[in-house]
Amino acid sequence: MSRKPLHYFPCGNTAKGYYSLYESVLEGINQVFLLEGGSRGARSLCIQSVSETLRANGESLDILHCPFHPDWLEGLLLTDKGIALLDCDVSEIRKFVSADAIQVIVMETENNQLLPADRKGVLTARVAAEYEKAYAAFSASLKAHDDIEDIYISQMDFSEADQLAQRFIQTFYGEQTASKTAVVKHRFLGAATPDGAADFIPNLTADIKKRYFIKGRAGSGKSTMLKKIAAAGADKGFDVEIYHCGFDPNSLDMVILRELGLAIFDSTAPHEYEPEKESDEIVDMYDLCIAPGTDEAFSAEIDRTTQAYKEKMKDGITYLSKAKSMLDELERGKGCAEEGQFQRVCSILVSEITE
Repeated sequence: MSRKPLHYFPCGNTAKGYYSLYESVLEGINQVFLLEGGSRGARSLCIQSVSETLRANGESLDILHCPFHPDWLEGLLLTDKGIALLDCDVSEIRKFVSADAIQVIVMETENNQLLPADRKGVLTARVAAEYEKAYAAFSASLKAHDDIEDIYISQMDFSEADQLAQRFIQTFYGEQTASKTAVVKHRFLGAATPDGAADFIPNLTADIKKRYFIKGRAGSGKSTMLKKIAAAGADKGFDVEIYHCGFDPNSLDMVILRELGLAIFDSTAPHEYEPEKESDEIVDMYDLCIAPGTDEAFSAEIDRTTQAYKEKMKDGITYLSKAKSMLDELERGKGCAEEGQFQRVCSILVSEITE
């Protein structure tokens, strides 16, 4: 029986620059259909069309989203079959997939809208410059965020935090183990995009029976606890989906154990959610692990650093938005696929993938 498609980002615009998790995302993939030709938008529409057909045919899919443009897909995976359809602009493909596993499918386009070479070169350079500005702004924002974390870390009960993590490990796994080697996948549940922060938590956890919503402040131990839970699950042989923070990829935002019907995630801004199901449960790390009165005692410093963090994040999103505008102009200059050609490529892909 097929499951609903899972949506996530395989890479992100982070405080560490462009950050890719494709090595983990593509692990276990032994056949790649690489879509080339035409505009990025046209290839994305083709991937979307193929995904809808495959879904209608009962296939289980992972849908890979692009952090550079909210309307673009980067690819799709049929993980149970080891098959991927990917956009040719994903440069990491050839790093992690052998050449003999790649089959190129070309979408031919009309060339009557091509940009002059000099204009294309200028736009390409400006896009790259805007990304660098965005990453610098995100890096400055992370420094301010670290200052906020330092306040709460100084007021943290580490013994209580460790006991809480151990209680979760016991609750999740008890004495049970899986008689296999764990499959551990690293992904992004969200990303900084030209339209602001985006995430797929509702989609990724929709079919999960028990969801834990972690509340708390920066530095209250959320990511550290998630890392311990993930490591314990992998040690016991359970498959683990590890979702990294789209702002700081060294931190974790969510762990899903689908075999056990469990998900635990950071439910604070910019991906703050409240319980909707009777089985949903809130875990407040501030109440449990931080000294009472910390917010009040350090309010002035917290307000100052929070403002700096938000201002730099806003600057970074602005730079991404400028880059997107130039990407759109480049797109318009790449020509359009003739409708019949578009449909033929989509049909070929569906046929090749399902044969």
